[in-house]
Amino acid sequence: MNTTTSATQKDLDNRRNEVRGDLESLFKSNLKITDWNVPEADDQNAAEILINILQEKLDEIKKDVQSGRYKNY
Repeated sequence: MNTTTSATQKDLDNRRNEVRGDLESLFKSNLKITDWNVPEADDQNAAEILINILQEKLDEIKKDVQSGRYKNY
């Protein structure tokens, strides 16, 4: 592991909870918006649909990372 990789790992380890919290906030705020837009919505169903949407995007980002799209971001 080189110094840059080590520094990158340390930075992301230090911000792990922040990143995870941001993702959870994104999920919860979108679930709340669905409640506002559709008051009679089945929250469990909405949560499952939202997870699928987030996973689709994460999968797209993962492919982009693997293809080198963010190599020199």
